[in-house]
Amino acid sequence: MSLHSDIKGELKESLKAKDEVRLRTVRGMLTAFTNELVATGKKPQDELDDAGVLGVIKRLAKQRKESIVQFDAAGRNDLSEPEKAELIILEGYLPQLMSQEEIEPIAKAKLAEMGVTDKSKLGIAIGAIMKDLQGKADGGDVKAVIEKLLA
Repeated sequence: MSLHSDIKGELKESLKAKDEVRLRTVRGMLTAFTNELVATGKKPQDELDDAGVLGVIKRLAKQRKESIVQFDAAGRNDLSEPEKAELIILEGYLPQLMSQEEIEPIAKAKLAEMGVTDKSKLGIAIGAIMKDLQGKADGGDVKAVIEKLLA
């Protein structure tokens, strides 16, 4: 069964369990999946492949993180708490990201392969390493590791 189908099943389970936060989050994901299908020229009844589903969920999680930062900065905890609850649910669907310690040996090897020795080619190095890791690591962590190695 695809991830898209699994999440559709979650909708029924959330309704039965009367879990309002999960229900709201799953409905939001399914709406985003439909929007993605329509945007890519497919029918709304089609299903996204697992990579497409994960891409949409990552985008939704990023939106929640940005909202939380904005709400906390404005002192609106009443608005940031529901966002935090939804973020936890969204992150449950995402694969575990690599730590900086796990990224470091990969980054060292790639920097040596590319011959990068200073920060002038930082962006190129980050792009190459992110491509190799294929979404298994956070871009901020990769940047921090490379900056530490090139310092």
